[in-house]
Amino acid sequence: MIGMTPDEYDPAAVPISHAATVMLVDDRPDLHVLMVHRTARVVFAPDMWVFPGGRVDPDDHLEDFDTLCRGLSDEKASKVLDVEQGGLAWWIAAARETLEEAGLFLASQTDAETIAEIRSLVLEDENLFADVLLERGITLDVTPLEEVARFVTPLGPPRRFDARFFVARAPADQHPSHDEGEIVNCDWIRPQDALDRWADGEMEMMSPTVRMVACLARYGSADDVLAVARKRLPYKRVRVDDPDGVYRVVLPGEPGYETATLEIETGWVRLWEDDTT
Repeated sequence: MIGMTPDEYDPAAVPISHAATVMLVDDRPDLHVLMVHRTARVVFAPDMWVFPGGRVDPDDHLEDFDTLCRGLSDEKASKVLDVEQGGLAWWIAAARETLEEAGLFLASQTDAETIAEIRSLVLEDENLFADVLLERGITLDVTPLEEVARFVTPLGPPRRFDARFFVARAPADQHPSHDEGEIVNCDWIRPQDALDRWADGEMEMMSPTVRMVACLARYGSADDVLAVARKRLPYKRVRVDDPDGVYRVVLPGEPGYETATLEIETGWVRLWEDDTT
């Protein structure tokens, strides 16, 4: 179906793939987020600035997650995502994609040489990620990764995703590097600067990316972001206020959110301030 027009396929029949993406935050010295630039040669999101991430593969669904993951049970992870089982697969995918696309190895203390070796093997075949770690006796402490949002690609495109967004502090002793394949650049960016560059047409971003950058722009430090993320507040849906025919996205906590009635965008976020705490 890739390359076809909507008249040549049934949009309602397009399968929705699960995906995981990671917002890596750091104080440099104020809040920055790591973003990666996708090559113009890819089919999905060409020439876009995004967060590291990708599809949740079948091999991410382990028969026994305890052999690879620690710090969070599959039962609790599944409850966070509101899935019946296999929730930790999203955490595994998040760690794998961050290693592939940004060269950063989350959730484990491992030397730089080993990280480079693992990345090289996974770039050749991402299905090897769990096997390579298990062969080396490496387990993933998944507790640094907090799930904070969910966005579903709207009906229409020939490739659709149900993407979970995670946030984590960047490893202090590692430096990002792009993979020279799908990713052609990576950079630490202040959230507000990213929004300004997007508004000026200097930086292309997908709608969910813009929404999540806007969420991050509310905070002054990585500690502030992670403090809210760890609360695991209930989802609030992204709303659209369109009283005068001007499409305006309203996030939880922003003026006009409670009175916005058009829930067009299929996105839900946890990064909102709970005034009752």
